[in-house]
Amino acid sequence: MKERFYQNLIELTNGKTSSKILQSIAKSPLSKKFIRSYSKVYDINIDEVSKKLEHYTSLHDFFTRELKIDARPIADQASLIASPVDAKIEAFGNIRDNIILTVKNKPYSLVDLLGSEANAKRYERGQYIVFYLSPADYHRIHSPLDATVVKQYVLGKKSYPVNQIGLQYGKKPISHNYRMITELNYANNTYAAFIKVGATFVNSIVLTNTSSKWKKGEEVGYFTFGSTVVMLFEEHTVTFNENIVQGHAIRMGEAFATML
Repeated sequence: MKERFYQNLIELTNGKTSSKILQSIAKSPLSKKFIRSYSKVYDINIDEVSKKLEHYTSLHDFFTRELKIDARPIADQASLIASPVDAKIEAFGNIRDNIILTVKNKPYSLVDLLGSEANAKRYERGQYIVFYLSPADYHRIHSPLDATVVKQYVLGKKSYPVNQIGLQYGKKPISHNYRMITELNYANNTYAAFIKVGATFVNSIVLTNTSSKWKKGEEVGYFTFGSTVVMLFEEHTVTFNENIVQGHAIRMGEAFATML
């Protein structure tokens, strides 16, 4: 009953019109006056942002803020895979029987996430990790490793919330939301899927790097609202580091896995 009510409520408010209204408000020059209170409510460290608060033109401009060059050191050892975002570790583990994870008895299918059995086959019995970005987080996306972009495609249309309530009551948001999937080739012909999942209302995932070569730590895009990143790895290719604990925070550039 709660699940149906939640889904109906989101459907009533989640459309092109509401998305445009939300975007216009966030991008309006009038929203600029809310930046300081927004940063205080979410306890954002303004000392690490690239410019002074008064220089941001809108709340959206601040939300997609850049950081100072030295704010996020990148794990530079070649075998280490760096977190692509500031986030909370929502889940991680092994992929079994085509299931990435199960939330409240709701299974998330590898095939649903990647769009086909052919795309999913490479990651069967592999490993996954889910990064959740809250409204408080830095929302620029960075490359987790030195890699070549093999292919990139988009799936899904609407987006449900990707927080705990959304995972519990939404229509499987991680595997059904609007999402941009990038398949990466790295380290002696090894593959990883790098999936950027849209959040409520606004399906905007903006790419800032359209080249086929990614360097670890460099910016590749940004989210315009709280969102999720999922990474998939082939079987026997990585091991998660000891700092990876469900529910714990991680910063962009911090190592989360080691290549085998």
